[in-house]
Amino acid sequence: MTTIKRIAKEVHDCIANVSSEEVDAAVDLIEGAPRVFVAGAGRSALGIRGFAMRLMHLGVTSHVVGETTTPGIAAGDVLVIGSGSGSTASLVAAAEKAHAIGVSILLVTIDPTSPIGQLADVTIRVPAPSPKADGGGSSSSIQPMGSLFEQSLFLLLDALIVLLMNKKDIDSEEMFGRHANLE
Repeated sequence: MTTIKRIAKEVHDCIANVSSEEVDAAVDLIEGAPRVFVAGAGRSALGIRGFAMRLMHLGVTSHVVGETTTPGIAAGDVLVIGSGSGSTASLVAAAEKAHAIGVSILLVTIDPTSPIGQLADVTIRVPAPSPKADGGGSSSSIQPMGSLFEQSLFLLLDALIVLLMNKKDIDSEEMFGRHANLE
């Protein structure tokens, strides 16, 4: 089997073990939020930023934590965190502050028992191996470090977008109307 086929199989096998109930709870949480803020670090931040973009295309008010134009978060908002370990210090601090304000937290992680997992209202467990997280479980990988989690995170967040599109009865053409046009 080629390396690319092995990686594709790893991602398939990992995503296949994500709980549909957890995904449904995440969709419900996001759908009811007035604003959605997203946060991640390292490669996970790349996937989470793409998610914020697609939320905007859906017409959801979304912000990336740490950007210069990001407003303050408030009770009722949702903070979506992508963190394999669930214990990245800057993300733990953001989650603690958000929790104290009354913000709902959605965590996509390998370890739902992590410090952020303890604060999360909804957790989606991605069973990928990582040297920085416990609870990887059923998936294994030929890839280095947290690559399988990061790839699965990106696809899982895209799946949430498709589910939100269906619930909101929004198609790709309507979303494209919100695409950047100063390029």
